[in-house]
Amino acid sequence: MSGNAYDIDVWGLVVAMAMVAVAAGVSEIMRMGIGRSLLWSACRALLQLCAMGFVVGFVIRADNPWFVFATIGVMLLAAVQIVLSRAKGVPKGLAGPVLLSLTITMLLMIALVTELVVRPHPWYAPQLVVPLTGMLLGNTVSALAVGLSRFYESMDERRDEIDTLLALGATAWEAARPSIVSSIRLGLLPTMATLASCGIVTIPGMMAGQVIAGGDPVEAGKYQFVVFAAIAALTLVADSLIMAMTYRTCFTADDQFRPRDMRGVR
Repeated sequence: MSGNAYDIDVWGLVVAMAMVAVAAGVSEIMRMGIGRSLLWSACRALLQLCAMGFVVGFVIRADNPWFVFATIGVMLLAAVQIVLSRAKGVPKGLAGPVLLSLTITMLLMIALVTELVVRPHPWYAPQLVVPLTGMLLGNTVSALAVGLSRFYESMDERRDEIDTLLALGATAWEAARPSIVSSIRLGLLPTMATLASCGIVTIPGMMAGQVIAGGDPVEAGKYQFVVFAAIAALTLVADSLIMAMTYRTCFTADDQFRPRDMRGVR
């Protein structure tokens, strides 16, 4: 134990992995077919989290803004890859728009939180900026993947309706708007559900972590609210931006609907 925080030793990690192994064993007994994937995912998560812990520790000790920016850059590139791997039915060539939307919205939200809300010294405080970036990206990546998948699925489902709207003189944006709205709403649902239940049904991760580490529960609650507010804003803005940049992939230069097989779907 260090200060008011309780450290986890090697045996604690072994017990945690044993719990996952038991769950995987139950899966194999019941022939669910997910036991090995569960174990592999748990091992990979442990290695990734420990590696990130070393990286964040190094960046904090170095206290250099360039290391902070480099870490954020790597996280952004990884986020783009995860979005494109999770999104289904999307065309090729979306890496640029996804990276641009994430970069613009992330920098905007980080600047607002650090300069107007927390106001740390120095302004690039690694112990704040790097974890905050990770939390924001983690939620936004899922929302973007769900939103993109839903958009292209909805456009294919509405093909006859879209053709009719275009024939009646609607613009490509007007024809695509219902699909854009439904995809943004779907991407926001998890964030809205979390906002509605936090503090009553659940104690969110960041707040729980600060309390376990010995922090003041009220301050931890304030930080958690700031994070949730930033996530909600970031998700909505990032989803809207990526839709504005990609909806034209469903139309030709003459504003005709482009079927799935003509979009170069991955």
